[in-house]
Amino acid sequence: MIDREPYTPGPANVARVQKDRGQNGEEKWTLVLVRELRHSPERVWQAITDPAHLREWAPFDVDGNLGTVGTTVKLTTVGAPALRVTETKVTRADAPEVLEYNWGGFDMRWELEAFGGGTRLTLWTNIGHRFIAMGAAGWHICFDVLDHLLSGTPVGRIAGPEAMKFPGWQRLNAEYAKQFGVETPNP
Repeated sequence: MIDREPYTPGPANVARVQKDRGQNGEEKWTLVLVRELRHSPERVWQAITDPAHLREWAPFDVDGNLGTVGTTVKLTTVGAPALRVTETKVTRADAPEVLEYNWGGFDMRWELEAFGGGTRLTLWTNIGHRFIAMGAAGWHICFDVLDHLLSGTPVGRIAGPEAMKFPGWQRLNAEYAKQFGVETPNP
């Protein structure tokens, strides 16, 4: 049984922004999220690559396993107003340490590092600065849901427009916007 009642997102302390310049000198923002999980890298790897696990916590569905380099899969954004399907190829899959692919034009890099009997999970994704606080709030909640899932206390997937209605998302969005020095976007 899924019970969301006791779940409240913690403080906005899992994300930061890395600012760089693109090839043409344009500003490029990368959202970096870090979460320490009490689960082995192998278990976390399965959760970020296996379609059945991703369906429980990620903001997209996938039609194949992401754990093999060269695999082409379709990622379907959860709750998008119009069906949004992106075909992508896994560009790096070094189990259980590094996973890379592109989702809807955004590079995704996952690193898993054994840490204190668990895993330090880091996600890097490039995202437009206008939406970076929203992305941080959304991924923050997804990471919380992942942690609950792996701990055996699932709260159910909270992603897309549903996440924006979830208590705590607006607070996270505002806190991250302030941290990143951007205006609080209106979804």
